[in-house]
Amino acid sequence: MSEATVETHEALPYNDAVPGAVLERMENGSLIVAPDKLLRLGLYLRDHEGYDFLSSVTGVDYLGYKGRDETNRFEVVYHLYSTKRGGGPVVLKVRMPESNPEVPSVVSVWPGAELQEREIWDLYGIRFIGHPNLRRILLWEGFHGHPMRKDWHEAYYEADRKPFRSRHPDGRHTWAEDRAPWHDNVMYPDGWDPETWQQPVVQYRLPVEPPPGAESDLKTERIVVNFGPHHPSTHGVFRMVVTLEGETIVGLEPEVGYLHRNHEKIGERNTYLMNMPFTDRLDYLCSMSNNLGYALAVEKLMGLEVPERAQYIRIIMAELTRVLNHAWAIGFLLNDLGAFFTPALYAIEERELILDLFEAASGSRMMCNYMRFGGVAHDVSEEWLEQCRYLVNERLPRRIDELERLLTENEILVARCKGVGYLSPEDVVALSVSGPLLRASGVQYDIRKAEPYCIYDRFDFDIPVFYGGDVYDRYRVRVEEMRQALRILKQALADIPEGEVMSGKKQYSFRVPPGEVYSRIEAPKGELGFYIVSDGSPNPFRYHIRAPSFINLTALGPMSVGYKVADAIINLGAIDIVLGETDR
Repeated sequence: MSEATVETHEALPYNDAVPGAVLERMENGSLIVAPDKLLRLGLYLRDHEGYDFLSSVTGVDYLGYKGRDETNRFEVVYHLYSTKRGGGPVVLKVRMPESNPEVPSVVSVWPGAELQEREIWDLYGIRFIGHPNLRRILLWEGFHGHPMRKDWHEAYYEADRKPFRSRHPDGRHTWAEDRAPWHDNVMYPDGWDPETWQQPVVQYRLPVEPPPGAESDLKTERIVVNFGPHHPSTHGVFRMVVTLEGETIVGLEPEVGYLHRNHEKIGERNTYLMNMPFTDRLDYLCSMSNNLGYALAVEKLMGLEVPERAQYIRIIMAELTRVLNHAWAIGFLLNDLGAFFTPALYAIEERELILDLFEAASGSRMMCNYMRFGGVAHDVSEEWLEQCRYLVNERLPRRIDELERLLTENEILVARCKGVGYLSPEDVVALSVSGPLLRASGVQYDIRKAEPYCIYDRFDFDIPVFYGGDVYDRYRVRVEEMRQALRILKQALADIPEGEVMSGKKQYSFRVPPGEVYSRIEAPKGELGFYIVSDGSPNPFRYHIRAPSFINLTALGPMSVGYKVADAIINLGAIDIVLGETDR
C-alpha cells in the first residue's frame, strides 16, 4: 500500500473549495476523504470539476493488511470520470472503523450508486446513511453475516488461500465434507431460534397506492406483478417486480442474485492466474473481453509489457467479441419483440463462425481462457488469419447489410421501439450507464477513445452516436458499432506483425507487488473494470469486478415507468444483460 505524502490540509486538492474534505493524498493520487464532507465534495466535483460519471463503487475489508487496524478496517472507493473531457479518474476513499462502518450514501449526487451501495451493504455490512432503499441485493433478506468480510467463513471452509495445504503439494486430500460433516459446519446467529424466527419483509419502493387526486374515468386497481425469475423474456434467472395501473408501468424494481456464487470471494482465494478462466464465466458470451480486462489490470500492477503480435491478437479477439455480442443482442431483441427465434438464428449463424475461430485459437468456443499476463496463451496460424480476413472483409459486412435491410425500417420494429424506454443524456450519465446505452442517448463516450488502452490509439474508427435515447437507437448504435469493429479488425489484420506472443516465461504462480489498481475496458456491454488490491502474495487481497450488466440495470426502472407492460421486456432486452456477469 502506498504511503501518504505529507501535505498540509490547505495544500491538498479541493480543500480550498470544500475545507477539510481531503485528509490525505496517496502516492498513487487517490484521495482520503472525511466521511462528513463526502457529499459536499461530490457535489463540487460533479458541478464544478466535471466529474459527472461515477463509474465504480468498491468496498474493501483490510482486516490483516499491513498498516491497517480496527480503526480503519473498512474502505469504500469511488472512481469518478468526466464524460466530456475523457481521461483518467479522480479516486476518492472513505475509511471506516470496524466498530461502526457507516458512510453517507452518494445516491443523491450520483444515482448510479444505488445498486452498487446495496451490494457493498450486502457483502460487507457497510451501512450507507441516507440510501433510499438499503436492503440486500445478491443475498436474501435474513441472510446471516456479510460474506465478503475477511473473517466470514462459508460452510466447508478450508483456508483463506489456494492452493489449499490439504491438497497440495502431497495430494493427500480429505474431503471437506468428511472433515466437517453437515451440521458441524453451520453457524447460527446468537439467540437464533428456528421456532420463532420469521423471515424479514422485503421493502420495495413501488408506488402501490395512487397519488392523491389521481382519478380517471376508467376505474383500475394498482397491482404488483412478478416477471421471473423463471420467465422466457428475462434472459436468465432474473426478476422484475412491477407495479401496474392497467397496462401502464408505474414502478419497477430489478431483483437479482439468483445466480450469485460469490465470484469475488472465490477470486480472493484463487491465485492470480486461477482467476483467468473464472472471468470466462462472467459474461459468458464475451470471455475474450473479460480475459483482456483482467489481464490488463494485473499487468498494470506488475508493470508487464506485452509483445506487439500479442497486442494485435488481443484487439482482434476483443473486436470479434463485440461483433458476436451485438449480433446476438439484436437477434434476441427481436425475440423479445415476438419474432420468435428466426431473426436470432440468423444472428447466431454469424456468431458460430466467430466461435469457430475462438475454438481454433484457444481450444474452446465460449470458455476461452485465452489471455495471459504478458500476452496470450497460444499464437494463431496464418490459416487462422486468412479465415478471419474472409469473415471480416467479405462475409460479415454483407450480413450486417442484410440485417439492416431486413430490420432497420421494419414497420413492427420501428413501431415497437421508437420512443420507448427513453433516457436523456443527463439521465444515462447520472445513472452510471455505460456502453451502447450511453451512446444511444447522445453521449459520445467510449473508453477506447476517452482513456485508450492496448493499441487502440493506432486505429482509425469512429464512435457511433444516436440521439433518440430509446430502444430503437440502442438497436441502431449496435449495428454501427459492428461496422466500426470490422473497420478496426481490417486494420489489425493488415498490420499484425510476426513475433512472440508472451513476454517472459510462463508461470503458474507468481507474486504481484503490493499496491492497487483499477483498470477498465470498453467491453461490448459497457465499462468492464477490475479493481485489485495486492498484498504482495500470490493471491489478490481484493478482487472486484465493475460489471456493466449489473450497473446498467440501475436504469431499467427509470426507462420503464410510464410505458406499457410489454415494453418492460424490450427495455430489458435493449440493455443486454448476462446474469453470469450481473450476479457474479
